[in-house]
Amino acid sequence: MANHPPETAADDAGLAPAAPGAKPRPQAARQKVSVLVPVKNEEANISACLESLRWADEIFVVDSQSSDETARLAEAFGARVVQFRYQGGPKKKNWSLANLPFRNDWVLIVDADERVTPDLAAEIATCINQPDGPDGYYINRRLIFLNRWIRHAGWYPSWNLRLFRHRLGRYESVAVGSGQVGDNEVHEHVVLQGRAGYLKHDLLHQDYKSLFHYIERHNRYSDWDSAVYLELRRQPLFAQEPFDGAVRRKRMLKRVWVRLPLRPLLRFLYMYVLRAGFLDGAAGLHFCLLASMHEYHISLKMKERLRESGREHCHPHA
Repeated sequence: MANHPPETAADDAGLAPAAPGAKPRPQAARQKVSVLVPVKNEEANISACLESLRWADEIFVVDSQSSDETARLAEAFGARVVQFRYQGGPKKKNWSLANLPFRNDWVLIVDADERVTPDLAAEIATCINQPDGPDGYYINRRLIFLNRWIRHAGWYPSWNLRLFRHRLGRYESVAVGSGQVGDNEVHEHVVLQGRAGYLKHDLLHQDYKSLFHYIERHNRYSDWDSAVYLELRRQPLFAQEPFDGAVRRKRMLKRVWVRLPLRPLLRFLYMYVLRAGFLDGAAGLHFCLLASMHEYHISLKMKERLRESGREHCHPHA
């Protein structure tokens, strides 16, 4: 957090329509992958993100009417900028998967605060050209917080299905009534109609925005999470899931978690002690404290929701 991006050249990524004066890359440099980058007010991150995607055939930046220079920087790079206005229905990523004119079978979804390393790009190029390979791939994210890799605290490995044949994958729909988290899928998983594999190289998650933005973003997330927690409480522990393996186990544990008392304290002890967050130094301590505070905010907002609905007495451990 609060890192400063390296100087990057805002020239063309080889996409049409390109910004005036942009220089197209040689066709041979491109891999047949369409990249989707959902954004809003990401001028601090977008240049470094797009710089790491030069190898891709096309890049769509789907913007929610940013008030900063995000759209201009993306257009100058040569990305295709699409403005998204959420009016109910599918959120940003699912809308993009269903409506954007991808010219490639494979799509890679990358947030603006993430970077594709050269090793990961090379591995992607190899995997998408396998004739009988999987239909999608999980990619491990490496979180950089306060200029330090958070290797512990339960945050590494962190597998996300980000590369897949775009006709075969859609984000799950989480039906909660919170409108504060925005128009983009946050914690939803991709449901893939096909076989998935795992890539070896990491996707870097390094936000160049300040801690103010980190805390502000998680305040919005806690509003959405409080609604999700209450929905999970209403579900049976062994509810049917459209997933298998690790994601299914994680969902079942989540349904247990939302029923426990003292979750903020348990979150800190789990991350900092049991999962050895203390090994990540001062950054690990601050990260675990903020995660515990996030859990506390969720609990308070759950109580607020229950109080407003007149059901607070039914959930003493909110």
